[in-house]
Amino acid sequence: MGTAKGMAFMVLTFLCTIGIVFAAQSGASLDRGKALFNDPKLGTSGKTCATCHADGKKLENVAQNSDLAATINGCIAYMLKGTPLDITSVDMQSLVLYVKKIGEQRPAATKKAPSTGY
Repeated sequence: MGTAKGMAFMVLTFLCTIGIVFAAQSGASLDRGKALFNDPKLGTSGKTCATCHADGKKLENVAQNSDLAATINGCIAYMLKGTPLDITSVDMQSLVLYVKKIGEQRPAATKKAPSTGY
């Protein structure tokens, strides 16, 4: 079982690396992603991505999201009340790059053991 987890981790790491390399080649940047993550003009609600995800909160497992761009667009449309970004745009690639980066910096989410009441 440990070998399977190790292999899965290696595959995820490889895929994330490929995504980061692709994004870097396309003009996407962490700086642009960070700016967008903190920009209230991404929507009309006055909120930012950082409003809900300060310091990467709730992004611990973002690398496992196979359609992160769609998830980000959902947040932009519903939480920020903005216009979804073109998923091939430099802005979206920058946001994906930044979200993955801050998600990696958070400790993995752990589940609490159920209370026995004793």
